[in-house]
Amino acid sequence: MKKYVISAITVAILVAIVFLVLKYMDTGIKADGELDQELLVTAEKTFQFFEDYTDSSTGLTMDRVDFETKEVKAEHTSPTNISMYLMGMVSAVELDLISKKDAEEKIETTLHTLEKMERWNGLYYNWYYTKDGSLKKDWGQFISSVDNGWLTAGLIVTGQYFEDLKGMTDPLVAAMDYSHLYDPQVGHLYGGYDVEKKSVTSHHYGLLYTEPRVASYLAIGKGDVPQEHWWKLYRAFPPEFDWQKQRPTGQMETYDGIELYQGYYEYDGLKYVPSWGGSMFEALMPSLVLKENELGTNALGLNNKHHVEGQIRFAEKNEYRAWGFSPAGIRNNYGEFGVPVLGTEGYDDKATVTPHATFLALEHAPDEALANIQALRELDAYGEDYGFYDTVNLTTGEVAHSYLSLDQGMILVSIANYLRDGVIRENFHQDPIGEKPEHLLEKENFNIK
Repeated sequence: MKKYVISAITVAILVAIVFLVLKYMDTGIKADGELDQELLVTAEKTFQFFEDYTDSSTGLTMDRVDFETKEVKAEHTSPTNISMYLMGMVSAVELDLISKKDAEEKIETTLHTLEKMERWNGLYYNWYYTKDGSLKKDWGQFISSVDNGWLTAGLIVTGQYFEDLKGMTDPLVAAMDYSHLYDPQVGHLYGGYDVEKKSVTSHHYGLLYTEPRVASYLAIGKGDVPQEHWWKLYRAFPPEFDWQKQRPTGQMETYDGIELYQGYYEYDGLKYVPSWGGSMFEALMPSLVLKENELGTNALGLNNKHHVEGQIRFAEKNEYRAWGFSPAGIRNNYGEFGVPVLGTEGYDDKATVTPHATFLALEHAPDEALANIQALRELDAYGEDYGFYDTVNLTTGEVAHSYLSLDQGMILVSIANYLRDGVIRENFHQDPIGEKPEHLLEKENFNIK
């Protein structure tokens, strides 16, 4: 009798499961499952790149590996690459690709190397050798604002996720002093500082909707630069800047006592604040760590969505088989690609797409992302060992059989954020540096609905 009762319960459960499966298939949830499966497979292969091309003695990942005729390794790295490795390791733990204990041990190796590496006011140079962490002086002695911003962000996420490592990450973050890269007369960060020439760059990072906004945000969170810096950044350049792609529409607004021009562009019915080149990573890479989508519902978050829609529409209008225009690796080189109309300067698209752009767009257009992933596979832009190659030309079919640690990192972190409820952003914002400036994201309205 007991065996019969258990069997009946089991059958009832199975019937219920079948019913739910059929119900979800009818409502389209099957597509989400297909996307999730695709993302997990891609994440596993992408993570393998970091496993195979990170120096075990230093914990530093190679900048790039090419497979055109033979394996060619670029055995140097940058602050941004290091950040992608750190956040990629957090992502891999969340996606069950590595145990938390093993990941922590690997990251500890990286942090020990970072503690020994040559710095300037706590900030890191652009290029180091992966074999020993020494400075790659033949490429200059440049301190990049944007690259250091990404490393600071990666260290913050790491310290929050691996609590036992906070004793190593917090001092590194505290020492990274952005005040030396800030121009109080203009209210912007310089592009960087040349240590050898002892001079700052002639240009500033003055446009909000570009990837350096991460450095701006956390520099404010650290207290290295004043809060007014955020409101001094251009949204759209004023109409009198007649060199830009189009004359913006907008009006003057005041935030925290600072007056700014709240302008926007338009394309095919979309209103948006432009980036510099109209590329996906300028637009969306910062949202890997910043809660723009959650907090900036009338500003940055909405703008992110519109930029994804703009990229998709641009591809459709040009009858391209795929979308996703962003700077990435081409054969034996690097190219800047974008949707010209989405930028103030606007990079040429050159019919070249990069897979990392699709993954950055996951949270805004998952169905379109799945279709684009399948299109990229059909274009032979997928490698069996490490996932998607860096670019494919939609006209010639030429694939750059290259992997850049920057782009691999964006893919892996994007997948983790999508499948694990924004885990990377959550950890960044748990730190006071990520939490303190949140009101800057919340209060602004781009007037682009």
